[in-house]
Amino acid sequence: MRDVTYGEDKSLIRTANAPRVMATIRSTAISLLRLDGATNIKKANRDHARFPERTLTLIETA
Repeated sequence: MRDVTYGEDKSLIRTANAPRVMATIRSTAISLLRLDGATNIKKANRDHARFPERTLTLIETA
């Protein structure tokens, strides 16, 4: 899922700890969306991109 939704295999970030940091950020984002009740992560990403205030609210309540 992470590769399809986030294009992880196409990432050009390959130096030092950057790949690990990006994987942590992606995993955190997926976890937050799951806690919010999302069952379709790709759709949830689109919804949160359209309404960024929803994302901020989600982060504040987590």
